[in-house]
Amino acid sequence: MECAGKGRGTRCIGPARRRCGRCGAVAYCSVSHQISHWSDHKGECERLEQQMKCVDVLNNFPFTFSEEATVQVCEKQETRCSFLSKRGIHGVGMWMCECSCGLSSSAASFERARSKDDGWDLPRILCPCYGPSSPISKDLCGWKDYYEWRSIPLHSPIALLLHWPLTIYYAAQVAGLRSFSSEISRKLCIHYLGPEQELLQLPVFGELRALVPGVQVHMEIIGPEIPPNRDGEKIYLCSYAHCTDSDCICKSPSEELDHSVGTVRSSAVTLHLHKGFYHDCFRDIIKDSFPHLIIAPNAGIAAYSSWSSTIELIKEINVPAVFSDYCEEACHLAASCITTLTGCPLSVPIQLNPFRQPMVVEDSALFLPCYSNCFLFGM
Repeated sequence: MECAGKGRGTRCIGPARRRCGRCGAVAYCSVSHQISHWSDHKGECERLEQQMKCVDVLNNFPFTFSEEATVQVCEKQETRCSFLSKRGIHGVGMWMCECSCGLSSSAASFERARSKDDGWDLPRILCPCYGPSSPISKDLCGWKDYYEWRSIPLHSPIALLLHWPLTIYYAAQVAGLRSFSSEISRKLCIHYLGPEQELLQLPVFGELRALVPGVQVHMEIIGPEIPPNRDGEKIYLCSYAHCTDSDCICKSPSEELDHSVGTVRSSAVTLHLHKGFYHDCFRDIIKDSFPHLIIAPNAGIAAYSSWSSTIELIKEINVPAVFSDYCEEACHLAASCITTLTGCPLSVPIQLNPFRQPMVVEDSALFLPCYSNCFLFGM
């Protein structure tokens, strides 16, 4: 962890081992850096103190590997690499960007992932490689509900990838699209903003076929990280991501994942890629696809000035928009930015996402555990 007072006039004298005595969420290399940083930290200290009291809630998952993926990773007894290696999925397929050693340039990784089999690299018993045995009878409230519905054992690591489509599913609920209206009973249009890591894991969005059965899901995926050569590409998810069992029904010809550009065959989920910022691309995109829902995972609104124009646009078009971030503090800062820009309070208050990724982010900026898609809020 970096010293919270780094860059404040003098160089850090060593590791950041001196934690704030009140909140315990930030650390410093020295007393002098702690003192010099207080003018900035005093406004957030009480908030962070309250957030630190919720650590046990943040780390509460139903999986057999929960302590390993939360407390032990935080305390550096385990790493993401070791976790994945124990399960035979380190550095392969969609798992290759789940640890820092698996990341290179996004564009190069995107092309490598595209050229490989779009599967789970797991046996059938551990992954949802074809449709559910029964439709959803009630709203899923968390990972345990999902795993039971899909008949997946709680030692399966698939939640590390499925937090992307499950967060969309939950965002639709909190945005008021819980029961689809007649307008979107056949087609649900989602504008998905600022993708990064999930660009290497696109097959997992095929699970939306099970989560919103009978609905054609069309996702416009917009962001500067999309490689230039894939700008405008359409991907038709005609099946679920495959398992490794050679005799599984997910290998039948009708269950292919089609990356071709052209006519939609019988696709339930269509992904349309756009390189650029939403406020620059919006007018062209809505010619064919006006959104029912806007979602921006791990948005970092307070960290990037480019969000200002997008927030103003979202207010103008008056479409439900749900954002997520890695920790509650990032959401608090984002909410402040949104209310300043729009003059309106959040329509969806900051809340814990029950479908957050169940493995902590390594080397986060705070002692507060951070998870991908950890908290949600909306306008």
